[in-house]
Amino acid sequence: MRLVLASASPYRRELLERLRLPFETLRPEVDETPLASETPGALVERLALAKARAVAAQRPDAWVVGSDQAAELDGAPLGKPGARDAAIAQLGAMSGRTIAFRTAVAVVRGDQVFAALDTTRVRFRTLSAGEISRYVDAEQPFDCAGSFKSEGLGITLFAAIESSDPTALVGLPLIAIADLLRQAGFALP
Repeated sequence: MRLVLASASPYRRELLERLRLPFETLRPEVDETPLASETPGALVERLALAKARAVAAQRPDAWVVGSDQAAELDGAPLGKPGARDAAIAQLGAMSGRTIAFRTAVAVVRGDQVFAALDTTRVRFRTLSAGEISRYVDAEQPFDCAGSFKSEGLGITLFAAIESSDPTALVGLPLIAIADLLRQAGFALP
């Protein structure tokens, strides 16, 4: 069976490689703009499915994995900062607070859809402006939802992480993916 990851993210590619299944990657062309009044959970579920379907249209003989992630700050989605000032602002807003990170995944082939949603809660330490600036300059997490890399130096920003899947925070919940791929007929391990 063919497998395609609907993502250009090196983080997601590296995570999926852990399952030791051959796969290719294709960048999905999907508008990621949140809809009016869309909750972060609904946003990531919609985008994970849209990404998978967009690539599945190009690879109808393959199973396609789509994923999306957003931090939830005061009920609104908080995505990738894109630049230094936005990353500093995001981390400043999360300082001393517990933030929910919603990560959705969809596995699609034709009309067959398997999907899951993970919620990971991150409790941030109270961070000084100096700590935030040093961290942002060291890791430049501009392409990461929430402005940090938990698999790197970003772990120093936290007081605690509550998760049922430690890979979800990096962007691809492998426990859920493994379950969905088994439902699709893949043999794991």
